[in-house]
Amino acid sequence: MTWGEITDAGLAAAAELIGKPLRRTRMQWIETATRDAIRHFAWGIGDDNPLWLDPAYAESTHHQTLLAPPCLLYAVDSTIVAPKLAGVQWIYAGTDWTWFDHIRVDDTFAIDARLTAQTEKSGRRFSRWVLQSGEIQYTADDGRVVCVATGHCARTPRVKAGGKKKDDTGVQDSKPHYYEPDEIARIEAASLVNNRRGSEVLFFEDVNVGDATPVLVKGPLTITDIIAWYSATQGALHYGGAHADALRYRQRHADYHFNAQTGAKDSAGRGHLEAGTGRDVGMGGAYDVGPQRISWAQQMLCDWIGDHGFLHQLNVSVRQPNLVGDTIWWHGKVTDKKVIDGTCFAYLDVEALNQHDSRSAFGTAVVALPSKDHGPVTLPISATA
Repeated sequence: MTWGEITDAGLAAAAELIGKPLRRTRMQWIETATRDAIRHFAWGIGDDNPLWLDPAYAESTHHQTLLAPPCLLYAVDSTIVAPKLAGVQWIYAGTDWTWFDHIRVDDTFAIDARLTAQTEKSGRRFSRWVLQSGEIQYTADDGRVVCVATGHCARTPRVKAGGKKKDDTGVQDSKPHYYEPDEIARIEAASLVNNRRGSEVLFFEDVNVGDATPVLVKGPLTITDIIAWYSATQGALHYGGAHADALRYRQRHADYHFNAQTGAKDSAGRGHLEAGTGRDVGMGGAYDVGPQRISWAQQMLCDWIGDHGFLHQLNVSVRQPNLVGDTIWWHGKVTDKKVIDGTCFAYLDVEALNQHDSRSAFGTAVVALPSKDHGPVTLPISATA
């Protein structure tokens, strides 16, 4: 097998893992949704919902306890399933989330993760690349299956055979967008608007097809924003840890990037924090983490549905880098409504647009809402929406 290249032998070795339980030590930052873990995750995405942060407020609601943002589960297991293919770059492509119940403070989770699919693809940027998908089941210590997620990772060539240079991906380096003072003022004002519904009830009957959610604005993205995400959800775990632990990981997995200035092996993940490496791996500069962007969509939806609604599904594809300096506007629009086994669901399209009005990510969502006719949302949800 050739380091950094996609080969038939490498694909065959990875395919042997389909359906088998995977070891997840390097994909888990937390096991328990402690009050601290919940708070750090909320801070890491800039979400000040008191349902996550204020025990007194949370206990005064019908939940009677502190809850966690649904995407906290990224810290329990990253949803990155990208086995084998040594040295081949992995790029996070999206998550399909299905939650059945809330995450409550002090829930502890067991994880079952399996590679479920591996599909060869070709395109303009890469003549041969692979999409690997894996399913993660999150089971709480009381036996509840709280969530099932499918994570998608694109595996793309990183280096030329035997060399220390990247393949030419055709991605052009991007100049940071310069914001005029009035642009910054509008972005800051929009970012500080509180669109959280909170204890006000959003009834199913009051939602109509074509309704739009309040827009959630994040940006301009800074390195500090990305570090906050790492601190909340993963640290350096996905990249082998730090110091000697990282060296041992790179020897076992041959998963590293050459630092052209020092000749040393380093984590390709540093491209999230360093523009030069971001360009080397074909992203055009330092860029955000895909699950970070997806978690912002979760924040928008939870703000909209309020304390009485429930986010059941969120499926998002990440299609282009969100570079340091970019701003994201998350939008949601209701496309359908259904009552299934007495549970009232609203269906939405969601998309993230940047300052150039270019679509950075997109997907769908399903929320369960209380009803004047059918009563409150009953959990866990068993119906397939």
